[in-house]
Amino acid sequence: MRSLLPLLTRSHEGGRSAMTCHYKCGDACAKPDANDSSNAYFGDVVAASVSRRTALAGVLGLGLAGVAAPAFAQGDDTVSRPGGGRLVADRFTGIAPQPAATDDVVVPAGWQWKPVIAWGDAVLPGAPAFDFERQTVDAQLKQFGYNNDFLAILSRGATKATLVANHEYTNDELMFRGYTGSASLTTAQLEVIMAAHGMTVVEVERRSPNHAWQPVVTGKRNRRIHTHTEFEVTGAAAGHDLLKTSADPSGTRVLGTLNNCAGGVTPWGTILSGEENVDQYFNATGAPADRLDSLRRYTITSGGRGWERADARFAVATEPNEVHRFNWIVEIDPENPTSTPKKHTALGRFKHEGAAVTVDPDGTVVVYSGDDARFEYVYKFVSSKTFAPGGSKQAKAHNLTLLEEGDLYVASFTGDGTADGEWDGTGTWLPLVVDGQSKVAGMSVAEVLVYTRIAADKVGATKMDRPEDVEVNPVNNRLYMAMTNNTARVPSQVDEANPRASNKHGHVVELTPSAGGHADASFTWKLVLICGNPDDATTYFNGYDKSAVTPISCPDNVTFDQGGNLWISTDGQPGTLNHCDGLFMMPVDGPEKGKLCQFLSVPVGAETCGPWIMEDEKSVLVAVQHPGEVDGASPDHVVTTFPYTGVGQPRPAVVQVIQA
Repeated sequence: MRSLLPLLTRSHEGGRSAMTCHYKCGDACAKPDANDSSNAYFGDVVAASVSRRTALAGVLGLGLAGVAAPAFAQGDDTVSRPGGGRLVADRFTGIAPQPAATDDVVVPAGWQWKPVIAWGDAVLPGAPAFDFERQTVDAQLKQFGYNNDFLAILSRGATKATLVANHEYTNDELMFRGYTGSASLTTAQLEVIMAAHGMTVVEVERRSPNHAWQPVVTGKRNRRIHTHTEFEVTGAAAGHDLLKTSADPSGTRVLGTLNNCAGGVTPWGTILSGEENVDQYFNATGAPADRLDSLRRYTITSGGRGWERADARFAVATEPNEVHRFNWIVEIDPENPTSTPKKHTALGRFKHEGAAVTVDPDGTVVVYSGDDARFEYVYKFVSSKTFAPGGSKQAKAHNLTLLEEGDLYVASFTGDGTADGEWDGTGTWLPLVVDGQSKVAGMSVAEVLVYTRIAADKVGATKMDRPEDVEVNPVNNRLYMAMTNNTARVPSQVDEANPRASNKHGHVVELTPSAGGHADASFTWKLVLICGNPDDATTYFNGYDKSAVTPISCPDNVTFDQGGNLWISTDGQPGTLNHCDGLFMMPVDGPEKGKLCQFLSVPVGAETCGPWIMEDEKSVLVAVQHPGEVDGASPDHVVTTFPYTGVGQPRPAVVQVIQA
């Protein structure tokens, strides 16, 4: 293991470093919860079905931070595919949890990892070699951006593909020497930071499926999307007064996309990306009095990160509608680098984490998305038009309009008791917009779409515990939702309505659509994973023997292999289990369902994002985000130099794991 600084004491809720809280979510844990509605929250729903389970007796309210992992037999963690086959899951033995101070990427025996592309690597012709000490906006606009989150590898044969990555946020004090706060940044540095946000599209190639991908700088699809890229606004809110600004009186053109977290791939080959914690970029000082309530509901209440010094639209007092032009699902066409990306208002405005796309047998397209904040909701969009199969230009042109018009719903969950011995129940999709009509009293369609959180409050949606990534399993057609955590529950709330105080470990929800498909108004749900240390009685691994599973905390992104096994990346384990974050695999069906094991671990201070398993099952890719994000770290006080390419500073990067 490489030498590194000791981790400093964490004092924030959930054990996160102050640096993480500041840059990842704009110090959300230090603010009052934005949702103060009287709606039920998911803790109530879970508790209603589990409050009498004997496994919980005597352990309610336990905190698990720093608890040592149980003995864990690595040799027993190979998971077989039901019916045979050669999935990744068949070919690795799980690794042991790694201490949070580990400065390495740890992979299973017989496997190796290699970087694919890192912050500052060339994406477009003419990009200079990365120079940490001499960063410029012109260079960054041609280079891979910072803090890669969502990841997609779109194959074009066995040896060619297109890589798409989100760039969620920046760690300003790790990017520049001498940082003492946003006021210390020059305008030129702020412009570099803006350019480091957004998305990257870059062609990659490999010699064979057994070799690692490498970027192709001359690829004709290559593109950097950033804070000043023009986007088209679609849907019923396009052109509404709430979206008009002095620079765009039409309310139909927006510059940039921000805080792009998880996303999704559409059946027609485009990429969806969720704009999440955009509130932190806006200076709310002097905001109009009639906007204060809606700004608070979207946590736009701070002094921002100084961006208004480089671009006045980030001052709410100057451009009060600019905030309404972010927090959307955006769509880009990676095959056409000259196309104008879109922001789809029909999918609602909130802190989008992920966009899971599925098509019902009748061609109806459904998109699921979570609102990643404490006590927020899960949403569903149902298209008005139907999917056109085939690869013709006409079919694609039609499919590119599918997300511009449709119905919007928010989820309500109900527990069904403990008679079946499981955490489960039924649910209903509450309508917000249907057939072009608002279903929320006192709100127009455009207002529902711009102020979706407020609309969901009004219809009585169920509060969830930070709904993050959502994905539909390609094998069993169920939706899986990662609830990362909710540390806002206090011990006084521990009763039959809430099984654990300070839910710092999170859980995973499985949602099964009714017989009519994903577009139907009803569903059933079940908890398949209640995270934490298996030694604790409040944890649950889909009924599997907990002596044979690994600890896990703070589930974030999810994906699936060809056999339908669930893969989970984590964000927050250093502060909850004192383990590095990692990537885990768990079967959801068959005799080994719930048998969770760990595939890889990322370095100190980093989060595991965007897991992607190649269709040929030869390799696994992950985005390693914010390496070295540790309190006290700086360019002069380096914690890690991941991906260890000789720069001497940490660089977020995409890495690939292949068999040695």
